[in-house]
Amino acid sequence: MIIKLATRTSPLALWQARFITGLLLSRDSSLEVIEVGVESTGDRVQDRPLGQIGGDGLFTKEIQAAVLDGRAHAAVHSLKDLPTAPVPGMRLSAVPKRGPTGDAFVSTKHDSFERLPKGARLGTSSIRRKAQLLWYRPDLEIVDLRGNVDTRLKKLVDQELDGIILAEAGLLRLGYESQITEILDRNWMLPAVGQGAVGVETGTESRPENDQIEATNDPQTLAEVLAERSFLVELGGGCLIPVGVDTKCNGQNLELKGVVIACDGKRRLEARLAADASKPIELGRQLAKILMDQGAGEILGL
Repeated sequence: MIIKLATRTSPLALWQARFITGLLLSRDSSLEVIEVGVESTGDRVQDRPLGQIGGDGLFTKEIQAAVLDGRAHAAVHSLKDLPTAPVPGMRLSAVPKRGPTGDAFVSTKHDSFERLPKGARLGTSSIRRKAQLLWYRPDLEIVDLRGNVDTRLKKLVDQELDGIILAEAGLLRLGYESQITEILDRNWMLPAVGQGAVGVETGTESRPENDQIEATNDPQTLAEVLAERSFLVELGGGCLIPVGVDTKCNGQNLELKGVVIACDGKRRLEARLAADASKPIELGRQLAKILMDQGAGEILGL
């Protein structure tokens, strides 16, 4: 059986596709897995902040199209890039075991985030990170930073920045662990919805290839990300709004912590809730409603 995986062609995206390939082959070594490289809008347009390009789906629409038009059997995504709004004909079929979910501070000038001088210049393309950084350190100058991991590490030096913020999982997966200065404290820097997880979408029809994909799913990780994504849906937003989450699953207990932050960092709401792990979607919805009652809608401009 041949299984074709649609993927972006950045080094990290290819790592993710090969991670899925490894899981598939570990179950059935007779499979032939082929990568179908696709360029996304987010990869193609590098000269503007993400919020100015369009909206949700900047890194996923073209990958999904490869499945819908028959070029591939499945689409491999960084789950934090995958919009919560369903695409007709597509479904999230597998979320394998999650990697680290932290945000990493990388600097060639300072040995810790706390030692950043007043007015330090910090690079990130994430609205979520920017909002939380400004809440914790309103004196910082945030510089928009686009590009893949290699490009951002190069810009750290070329633009003489005091530091940049990148996903811990991406740095580890590409062998850049030595570049990490420290992992930021998640008491104030909460991860993105789906951070550290790889999501695999297939078509909605019944196919033997889809059965193979579904077998790579990790139930605990799926419960975590379903809670996070339903939290985001209930808040009425996509992956470009300033929302952070922290999820812990211990046996049958699932705990979700969420924050909503104003883009300028001047307002921040936080809540925490736990529920049975068999009801992750309800947990996310309930936590979002708590924050909406506290005024999250006003912060998000809803």
